[in-house]
Amino acid sequence: MTKITPQPGIMDIALYQSGTAHVKGVSNVIKLSSNENPYGPSPKAIAAVQDSAAMLHRYPSSDHAGLRTAIGEQHGLNPEQVICGAGSDEIIAFLCQAYAGPGDEVLYTEHGFSMYRISALAAGATPVEVHERERVTDVDALLAGCTDRTKLVFIANPNNPTGTMIGAAEVARLADGLPPHAILVLDGAYAEYVSGFDAGVEIINARSNVVMTRTFSKLYGLGGIRVGWGYGPEDIIDVLNRLRGPFNVSASALVAAEAAIRDTAYVEFCLEENTKWRGWLAEALAALGVPSDTSCANFILARFSDHAEAEGCDAYLQSQGLIVRKVAGYNLPNALRITVGDENACRRIVDAVAAFKGGVK
Repeated sequence: MTKITPQPGIMDIALYQSGTAHVKGVSNVIKLSSNENPYGPSPKAIAAVQDSAAMLHRYPSSDHAGLRTAIGEQHGLNPEQVICGAGSDEIIAFLCQAYAGPGDEVLYTEHGFSMYRISALAAGATPVEVHERERVTDVDALLAGCTDRTKLVFIANPNNPTGTMIGAAEVARLADGLPPHAILVLDGAYAEYVSGFDAGVEIINARSNVVMTRTFSKLYGLGGIRVGWGYGPEDIIDVLNRLRGPFNVSASALVAAEAAIRDTAYVEFCLEENTKWRGWLAEALAALGVPSDTSCANFILARFSDHAEAEGCDAYLQSQGLIVRKVAGYNLPNALRITVGDENACRRIVDAVAAFKGGVK
């Protein structure tokens, strides 16, 4: 009897573990495990979703023209070079499906987003992990890791879960040093948190081998509705659109994202609050003997003396109704990733870590 089996590589995929949202036996928890905006989405985005409810029987736009136009206007981009997806995860999957397969390699850094590996395996390609240098993307290591089989190189800039980033000159050096058949993918999920940062637009516009992915899940607070986008050379975007389902983004997601990106006053409020409390949280934790690298995102990677202390602190935080993210699966067993929440959440985290460090275990 013939045995039904999936394509090679699929059974090597470990199920994705999202940030925990509940603690058994503890009520009124504060979730700081998924880098969500503590203030939620723009009121204008909420209103847009509510208005869209009356049209749930209609298919959404298949060309996403309204959202692509809004993205183009806000970021100074050609809308024809923008593709929308069900979160940036879908754009990442499209890239692997289109450009990598059996016999090909997909490079990513050792502390990089787990979806790079998952999407590579799903496409039948071989994921290749490259070392970072003190939790920072190492361009030389990535270039050394390239072979004639390399088809895609993923870096998140700023990176998750480290919060670190590299400058434009280093990104350009990486792009220019890749094999001629390889594409550099810049994951800009946290790009908005860096003042004056174009997420690599200049680099993309000057080259034919670089694309970027972006999301509405973080700063814009739309993680629950799944919408993201990508930008790159027209020929690459054309290829990705040939894979994209015609109705891959819901009507509610499209109007919510358009309203969110146009509500610049709310965006500025969220950015200012994140900057303020990110700095405060990092300094307060450092004063307790819990250092972190300078974060360019909306989270802190808190480092402990060893794995046991990180595990112990996580357990104590959970007992206090505070959920953060363990990152041993990202090769960071001695660390906890803590989303920057509002003032109350940040103060509660610091008080709880202080109590733990003081011997309450």
